[in-house]
Amino acid sequence: MNIAVLHYTCPPVVGGVEEIVRQQASLFHRYYHLVKIIAGDGKQFTNDYEIEINPLLSSRNNRILSLQEDAVKNLNVIRKVSNQIYKYFTKTLKDMDILIVHNVFTMPYNLPLTMALHKIADDNIIKVVSWNHDSPYFYKNYDKKFDKEPWVILKHYNSNVFYVTISESRAEEFKKLYNTQYELTVIPNGIDPIRFFRLDRNTVRLIQENDLFNADLILVHPSRLHPRKNIESSIHVIKALHEKGVKAKLLLTGAYDPHEKKNINYVHKIKKLIETLKLNKYVIIVAEYRFKTGEKITANRITMRDLYQISDVLFMPSKQEGFGIPLLEAGMIKLPIVCSDIPPFKTIGSKNVCYFKLDEKPMEIAEKLLKFINTLKTHKMYRNVIHNHVWDNIYKNKLKPFLENIIQN
Repeated sequence: MNIAVLHYTCPPVVGGVEEIVRQQASLFHRYYHLVKIIAGDGKQFTNDYEIEINPLLSSRNNRILSLQEDAVKNLNVIRKVSNQIYKYFTKTLKDMDILIVHNVFTMPYNLPLTMALHKIADDNIIKVVSWNHDSPYFYKNYDKKFDKEPWVILKHYNSNVFYVTISESRAEEFKKLYNTQYELTVIPNGIDPIRFFRLDRNTVRLIQENDLFNADLILVHPSRLHPRKNIESSIHVIKALHEKGVKAKLLLTGAYDPHEKKNINYVHKIKKLIETLKLNKYVIIVAEYRFKTGEKITANRITMRDLYQISDVLFMPSKQEGFGIPLLEAGMIKLPIVCSDIPPFKTIGSKNVCYFKLDEKPMEIAEKLLKFINTLKTHKMYRNVIHNHVWDNIYKNKLKPFLENIIQN
């Protein structure tokens, strides 16, 4: 789809809605849509897609602000400016399928722009989505002039517009404001872990190809593929988690020494175990991973940092270690740790991690792991955010079907 995203301003102007505009445009671009941001103020902050700035659309346009001081008296001029904006839209939106408008239908910062958008929708120039974040009418001290013409357009429900609100409570408020019984689509605001964590391009590809943001749980096991690292334990625990209905994934980060025959045999054993347990989609040996294009991933310290950032648990079932650097790394980013109770780990982790004995069965370890992380409210909040508020998941589960339905209509 060709999607235009509109707001009064866009980055580098700082603001909550401005950041949502940036995130949405980046999301659409990531899923191969043609994207254009249209705003009244801002700059070309990326080369990934077009950003078009027209000062007539700004909430800080001095001429429009002056006209709005007495909107009744200046209504004819306001309409002329609105027609000017309308003509601009007919040209700039010519090749677009959908226009997503953030807050302009509901906020009083540019009346000519709001009027022009209603006309664009009424004339079926393009499919118009009003993405409603806020309204002055929701606050007791709003200016009472907004209850009179021409300001009442801010609470006018237009049947030619597709409405989105950001929460169930906002949906109820807007239904009351619009005096309509029509259900308003609720699509929550999201967060983009790719931008938030500044994830490397290779990590992003790994996430997308393996649908990692839709996993129930991600365990990261950062160690070389060596018998004393007890890799098979991690694999059996993943299988046990699946048997408990938890669709967990395991990120095995380490490579192996191809010059040591014992290690080569061990790696073959590990791969056979993964295949036997039918966990090929759930156990990823990162150091050997090849993208769908055939390219081999280049694993480095940045990749390691990224894998820690997106994981739920550092899982270390080692039989023997001299120290345990991964526990320090996990501690630095507050990543929960579940590990074997060998002396070096107990020295580092003290009472702050979850231990299991090497002779415990995989199901016992899986249950202990789940019990441990379910006591961590920060982890439960993290998992809630990943499932319900990561833009990629919002896109797949709500936004994409919503847009496709608009196009079909």
